[in-house]
Amino acid sequence: MGDSCCQREIDVQALEARQRRTLLIVLGINIGTFLLMVGAAIHARSSSLLSGGLDNFGDALTYALSLAVVGANHRAKAGVALVKAALIMAAAIAVAVQIGWRLAHPAVPLFETIGVAAILNLGANGFCLYLLSPFRAGDVNMSSAWECSRNDVWEGFAVLAAAGGVWLFGSGWPDLVIGAFLLVLFARSATRVFRNACSGLASGG
Repeated sequence: MGDSCCQREIDVQALEARQRRTLLIVLGINIGTFLLMVGAAIHARSSSLLSGGLDNFGDALTYALSLAVVGANHRAKAGVALVKAALIMAAAIAVAVQIGWRLAHPAVPLFETIGVAAILNLGANGFCLYLLSPFRAGDVNMSSAWECSRNDVWEGFAVLAAAGGVWLFGSGWPDLVIGAFLLVLFARSATRVFRNACSGLASGG
């Protein structure tokens, strides 16, 4: 019995060590992609790039929070997931504000800058999703981190589509359409994470 308990404790410690290592890597990647996307968005005058950059910043905070509660009880993890839901929703609101500003100040973004930044961002986010995928069916802490990473991959494809649309039509409206799509994506994701967090708090685990 004692050996079995010790083995379970070792297994839990090993899992938590893997979780911490993975979260540290994706945290560093998201800080880098946030700087890349915001710089490119300012240069290219792109709503879709800015929304992606803001999302990466929110994700960096999310991964930092996830890292802080690895090994904590289920209730603490559910509480942090509520904060994550709020961060995702804040990204959606920021995108809505940016879209409104671009509608009032129309401009044609630089599709070359959007495309290059989107490709780099998509590659980075795809790697993060790969790292987090083994934990997607785990506790609410890691599953919500995986949810954020999956959003990032969709975001990467969406921004690439925005670059193609701007190039094809020579207009800024594809960039705004993709920005609106990302707004809906973030809002739906925030709702899912919020529901899961509330379920975790209600269970009192």
